Amino acid sequence: MESCFIFALLKQAGVKLFETGLKMRQTRAKKYLFTALIFFLFAFFSFAKTSDSANKKRGEQRKKSADLPRSIIPAKPTAKWTKVWWTDRHQAKLEKAQGGNVDFVMIGDSIIHAWETHGKRVWTQYYKPRKALNLGFSGDRTEHVLWRIQHGEVDHISPKVVVLLIGTNNTAGNDSAKETVAGINAIVKELKSRLPHSRILLLAIFPRGEKPNTPLRKKNDAVNREIAKLADQKQLFFLNINNRFFNKQKQLPSEIMPDFLHPNERGYRIWAEAMEPTLKRLLAMPPLK
Repeated sequence: MESCFIFALLKQAGVKLFETGLKMRQTRAKKYLFTALIFFLFAFFSFAKTSDSANKKRGEQRKKSADLPRSIIPAKPTAKWTKVWWTDRHQAKLEKAQGGNVDFVMIGDSIIHAWETHGKRVWTQYYKPRKALNLGFSGDRTEHVLWRIQHGEVDHISPKVVVLLIGTNNTAGNDSAKETVAGINAIVKELKSRLPHSRILLLAIFPRGEKPNTPLRKKNDAVNREIAKLADQKQLFFLNINNRFFNKQKQLPSEIMPDFLHPNERGYRIWAEAMEPTLKRLLAMPPLK
């Protein structure tokens, strides 16, 4: 808009300058006027070319951004229910991280967040002695975790192990399995870059829905098959403990996950026990160089 306005002004000024030059063609100022006219026309076309190039570049950038899935574009949540606490929690976690003394981190959504409520006693038993930090935020999607990481939540720490569990809010929020995988991969890359000496344990997205044929459970399974391929067995490891939650019919009992999504205390204990052998092995490994 601004460049078009300037372009129009230059064009109008050029026309007036040319008309004035014609009227003064009998005067001594003729050669000076036409010299100025030539200079003006050069500046005019240079501006037009630059403006056109800049507009084209901006258009390409907008198109490129529009083609990217939202799962990989860092963003704060916009849901009204998060506005009263999300930023405050982020700030509190920043302050805790800045204090250092963190050897173990869990990052994710409400399933990680609720270690502070439903899983509190299990957390105290298994993870508090390990100088653990909970970076779970209810409702978070991959893009929200990306935003938090890029805004300092792991900047002042170098934990031995980071556990990442994220993605169920993406698949439930109409992101495709492919888009969800892209978001998880973006988080993994960000963590590897910012925590080069930390090992990352990527957990399979937990089962969702009571029965095996639940659409969201199938979608999460599709994501899990792909993110398992991200493991390099050096810095990034993958673990799927989902079978530990099922009964013999592959159903998700309400006695473990009452809403068929979030574990209760029994579910958190099953989780901790299932993850413990892998976690112990990773914590015992020599530091990454």
